[in-house]
Amino acid sequence: MRRIALISLIPLALAACSNQGLRDLQPVSDGPDEFLIQPVKPLERPDSLNSLPVPTPGQANLTDRSAIAEGVAAFGGRLDTSGGIPAGDAALVQHAGRMGVQPGIRGTLAQSDAEFRKRKGRFTQFRIVPVDRYSQAYQRQTLDAYSEAERWRKAGGRTPSYPPQDTRFR
Repeated sequence: MRRIALISLIPLALAACSNQGLRDLQPVSDGPDEFLIQPVKPLERPDSLNSLPVPTPGQANLTDRSAIAEGVAAFGGRLDTSGGIPAGDAALVQHAGRMGVQPGIRGTLAQSDAEFRKRKGRFTQFRIVPVDRYSQAYQRQTLDAYSEAERWRKAGGRTPSYPPQDTRFR
């Protein structure tokens, strides 16, 4: 009886040792991944075949779409920032930097977040069932939108309307 129990516990122990990182997202079906399908621009015949750029293997071609460039354009931005800050955005940038700007803040935050995830990931890698470790690690930093909106409403602040809190899933 003990041998059977031990033999059945060995696969569970080995499965618990696999560390998939904080976000353990697995596909739920064997079907195609719709995010791998990328639409391309229609092919066009150039005016002169001599004016085509030199091919660069492994790089983007003229018919590839750029999701980042299209997203920036959809929100009214520019991907090329070599011209500096546009005059229409100067007031916004000035207001955002009114308390000072720390140089290299993105690198500093990325490093501190990596250290935080490493600390939080030490004891979360031993699980028998799949768990969303990301939500567990950042649970103390998660903002409860409903309680925050209520706090602002009680303080007299203007808040947009929001759906009633559904407590069934808590």
